[in-house]
Amino acid sequence: PDPLSAVMPALRIAQETNGGWLSPDAFREVADALDLTPAYCLSIASFYDQYRLEPVGRRVVEVCTNVSCGLAGAQQVVEAFERELGVAAGSTREDGEYTLGTIECLGGCGWATVVAIDNRHRLRVTADAVPTIVEELRGA
Repeated sequence: PDPLSAVMPALRIAQETNGGWLSPDAFREVADALDLTPAYCLSIASFYDQYRLEPVGRRVVEVCTNVSCGLAGAQQVVEAFERELGVAAGSTREDGEYTLGTIECLGGCGWATVVAIDNRHRLRVTADAVPTIVEELRGA
């Protein structure tokens, strides 16, 4: 009944059907469907970490860097993923295989460091575990 309550789910669906990111066309489609403006939809998407405003790789790895994860070694986990995946945090590898990012919070403060791989959370990740995780990714 209220189109504003449907913005976030509509953006999620648009992102899933658009290869993992929200293109300008996706914003127009969501806005048209909900009788809103694309600018309003962009304002919502740009506020939340779960929406991607640029194309992403086939596999997306995100490391929580909030306080709890930071204290548990998140920076070392990020650096280990950078080495193992061959891509800097905040970037997509040239071959389009991996996007590596940091994220403000994944809601697992008691199980730090939390890493989301294609939106599936892994708990208590350490830098030493990263090579094994990346080997699993390459095999998938």
